[in-house]
Amino acid sequence: MGEVADHGIEVRQQPERQPRAPAEFFHRPVHQGHLYMVSRWVILGLLFISIAINLLDRQVLSVMAPNIRDELKLSNTEYSYIVFAFTLGLTLAQVPAGLWLDRKGPRFGLPVIMSLWSAANALHAMAQTVWQFCSFRFLLGVGECGNYSAGVKVIGRLFPAEERALAGGLFNSGTVIGALVAPPILVAISQAWGWRMTFVLPSLLGLVWIVPWVILFRDAAPAAPSARKPDFWPLLRVRQVWGVMMMRALAGPVVHFYWYWLPEYLKRERHFSMELIGALAGLPFLFAGLGNIFGGVLAARLMKRGWSADRTRKTAFGLGAALAGVSILVPLAPDRTTALGLICIAAFGLASTVANHIGTLGDIFPPAVLAGVTGLTGLAEGVVNMILTLATGAVVDRFSYLPVFVAAGLLPGLAASALFILVRKVEPLEIGSKT
Repeated sequence: MGEVADHGIEVRQQPERQPRAPAEFFHRPVHQGHLYMVSRWVILGLLFISIAINLLDRQVLSVMAPNIRDELKLSNTEYSYIVFAFTLGLTLAQVPAGLWLDRKGPRFGLPVIMSLWSAANALHAMAQTVWQFCSFRFLLGVGECGNYSAGVKVIGRLFPAEERALAGGLFNSGTVIGALVAPPILVAISQAWGWRMTFVLPSLLGLVWIVPWVILFRDAAPAAPSARKPDFWPLLRVRQVWGVMMMRALAGPVVHFYWYWLPEYLKRERHFSMELIGALAGLPFLFAGLGNIFGGVLAARLMKRGWSADRTRKTAFGLGAALAGVSILVPLAPDRTTALGLICIAAFGLASTVANHIGTLGDIFPPAVLAGVTGLTGLAEGVVNMILTLATGAVVDRFSYLPVFVAAGLLPGLAASALFILVRKVEPLEIGSKT
């Protein structure tokens, strides 16, 4: 029997899906009858590139922040306003973007999203004041937020449970590659043409990406006319929805902290030059990429040994959260080499939790609501992110980075507790309209 009572929807726990032979999954095409018989791994590659471009565009501000702040004479608090504006746009658009993607599908939705954020990023080159940066940053957040939801939706449809965390890890590794290549590329562009061109040139990549996506990807066949789409908002009464929301809300802001504040920390506190930032600031993101893959491979191997999705996700997420806890030690490190090494370890562990969060979403929720639920997790993350972004600027201006790194070490552990306390058991739910 399903839960019907007050929810307005019916929720049934389903037995875990049985894995199929790995060979079938690797060779099975995404689009049966499609002219190109495109492998789902090719589609995953395009998703990887899309989110790499997303992060490259997003990282321009943080990499160029020392130059921009010096030119415009911005304090840490004023810089936090600019970061906050991006987070505000990202947060407000999460759920609308997810619902829109569930309705329109990623084939049409992703190109629209990509075009919007590419234009918004290029507009940063015109900014002269804090509030102009805030306005363009807000538009960038609105545009970029749907990329993650679209990727999770596609992965949930194309990949089975035992490969879902690996696919999610590979997809999310695109964020790492974008952040990894951003410092050397952007510093080189800045030195050649000035920091304003660092916003313009990367924006062109998103427009190029649209072409292969539209050619190669096809949305799933539409549901039969008689099939009723589940009501969305009553999902907020489902415990597991709140569980995955809190997991992302508590771990996600730590990722954003490293994206937006790492170059500033390295320059102001560890006295890195811009050239050294260009050479070394990408190292934590390289380790994060390895962490994404590690989290996915670990989950795949445990499930092949017969572990349930529930036991696998809890083990992998808990291990990653424990590694992320070394962030507490960063400001106490005696030298900058040790500090950077600790950040790399923390980034590795944190990224492995992201891969398994993506896997958990696909394990629990059906494709019809997956992008929307992912949008809700992004909304929860965004709310916490906005609070912590403003708090980071104020705390650093008035005190130091020590409280910030302590919080960065503790939050992933709290995210793991949400998996145990709110999600409780990772298993498929059948969610349908109440009849």
